[in-house]
Amino acid sequence: MPSTFSYDFNSAAYKGQVSFSTGIYINGQFLDGADNTTIDVINPTNGKVITKISEATPKDVDTAVVAAQKAFDTVWGLNAPGAKRSTLMGKLANLMQDHADELAALEALDNGKTFSWARNADVAGSIDCIRYYAGWADKVTGQVVETTEAKLTYTRHEPIGVVGQIIPWNFPLLMMAWKLGPALATGNAIVLKPSEFTPLTAIRMAHLIHEAGFPPGVVNILTGYGNTVGNAISTHMEIEKVAFTGSTLVGRKIMEAASKSNLKNVTLELGGKSPNIIFDDADIKQAVDWAAFGVFWNHGQTCCAGTRIFVQAGIYDEFLKRFTEKTLSLKVGDPFSPETFQGPQVSEIQYNRIMEYIKSGKEQGATCHVGGERHGTEGYFIKPTIFTNVDPSMKIVQEEIFGPVGVVIKFEDEDDVIRQANDTVYGLAAAIFTQNLNRAITTAHRLKAGTAWINCVNQLHSNVPFGGFKQSGIGRELGEYALHNYTAVKAVHVNLGHTV
Repeated sequence: MPSTFSYDFNSAAYKGQVSFSTGIYINGQFLDGADNTTIDVINPTNGKVITKISEATPKDVDTAVVAAQKAFDTVWGLNAPGAKRSTLMGKLANLMQDHADELAALEALDNGKTFSWARNADVAGSIDCIRYYAGWADKVTGQVVETTEAKLTYTRHEPIGVVGQIIPWNFPLLMMAWKLGPALATGNAIVLKPSEFTPLTAIRMAHLIHEAGFPPGVVNILTGYGNTVGNAISTHMEIEKVAFTGSTLVGRKIMEAASKSNLKNVTLELGGKSPNIIFDDADIKQAVDWAAFGVFWNHGQTCCAGTRIFVQAGIYDEFLKRFTEKTLSLKVGDPFSPETFQGPQVSEIQYNRIMEYIKSGKEQGATCHVGGERHGTEGYFIKPTIFTNVDPSMKIVQEEIFGPVGVVIKFEDEDDVIRQANDTVYGLAAAIFTQNLNRAITTAHRLKAGTAWINCVNQLHSNVPFGGFKQSGIGRELGEYALHNYTAVKAVHVNLGHTV
C-alpha cells in the first residue's frame, strides 16, 4: 500500500496539518508503482527528506494509458457533454479554493517559493485557470462552411483522445492547471507526470480530482523520473498528443521521441532569455521595481524572466545605482516568513548549476556587481546577483541560467537595442519601459518574442495566450488558443441530393 504523508505546518504564514496518500493515481486509485520503489522529496531550505512518494515506471504508463483509453471511450470524450465537463471542473476549482492555503503551503515546502507568492499567484492563478476553462467546456464548436446548396458541410472540433502531459518544478500547481484546463475542457483523457522534485501538489490535486467526481481513468498522475516515465509518455504508441513545459534541451528530446514513435502531436513551452529594455524616458523607480521583479521573482526560476536588462546610456548610471539598492533590499530566507521575497533554489542540482554560471561569468571577465554567493550555511539559497560589463558572447548573456542572476547592459539607441535583444536563440517574452507610447508599441512589434510587456513584467492571465518564438517552443498555453492543442478538426460533407 502507498505510504501516507503527514505534516504539521506551524509558521506565521500558515498553521495546519495535512495528511494524504502518496501513491501514483491510476484509474481512480492510489497505488504503489509497479516496482514498489520510492522517490525522496527534499526540503530545499535544509536539504533534508520531507517524505517518500511512490515511483511510477514505464509499466505504470502502460496501465494508465489503458485506463485513460477506456475512460475516453466509455464515460468521457464524446460521451461526456461539455456541460458535464464544465460542472466537474467547477467542482474541482471550488475544492482548490477550499484547500488554497494547504496547496500554497505544499508549494512552499517542496519548491521553496514563498508561501505568500504561492498563495496569491500560483494557487490563485491555478483556480482561475480551471474556472476559465470550465467556462469553455460547452463552447468548443465547429462551423458550417458554405460550399453548394446541394451539400451541407460543417466542421467538428473533437477531443484527440489520450494525451500525455509533462510539467516542470518551477510552478508545479500552476503548470498543472495550465495543462489540465484545456485538455479536460475539450474532453481528453490525461496521463500527467509532475516533476520528481516537486510532486506534492500534484498528488494532493489527484485527491481533489477524485473528490470532485471525475470518472476513473480520466486523469492519471504518475510521479516518476523524466528518463523513465517522461520518455515512456513521449514514445507511447497509444498516446496521441504530448504537451511539455520545461527546458529547450528536454523539449528537443521529447520532439525527437514523438517523431520516432507514432508522430504524435507535440506542444512545447520551453526556455527563455528575455530582454527587458529600459529607455531613458522611463519612470526610473517603476523600471527598477519591475526589473527586480522580472529577474528575482520565484528565485529567478521563471522561463520568461527578464534576465537581460538593457538600459539606455542617458540613465544607465542612475538606474544601476537604484537597481543595486533594490536588489540588496530583497529578503532571502524562510519561505514561510512574511518578509521573505526569495527562498531557496529548488534543488542541489539547480543550485550547483546556477553557481557554475556565476563562476563562468566571473572567469569570462564580467563584473559581479552584486551577489554571486551562497546565502546562509544550509539549504540551496543564492544571493540575488547582478553582472555588469558583459560581452554578448558570454554564457551568462546567451544561456538560460534559471536562477536569481541578471545582466545589465548599456545601449545607445533603438536600433542598437533591438539588434542586441533579438540576438538570442530564444523568443519567449520581452519587456519595454518608456513613457513614449509610439516607441513602446513600435519596439514591441520589432522584438521576436511571443509576449511583450510594456511598463510591466511577468504578467499572465488565463485568457491571454502565452508561448514563444524560435527555440522557446511550439504552440500556445492559455486563452482560446490552448484549446486548439487538444482538438482534432473533422470536416463532414452531407450530400443533400446531388448525383454523380
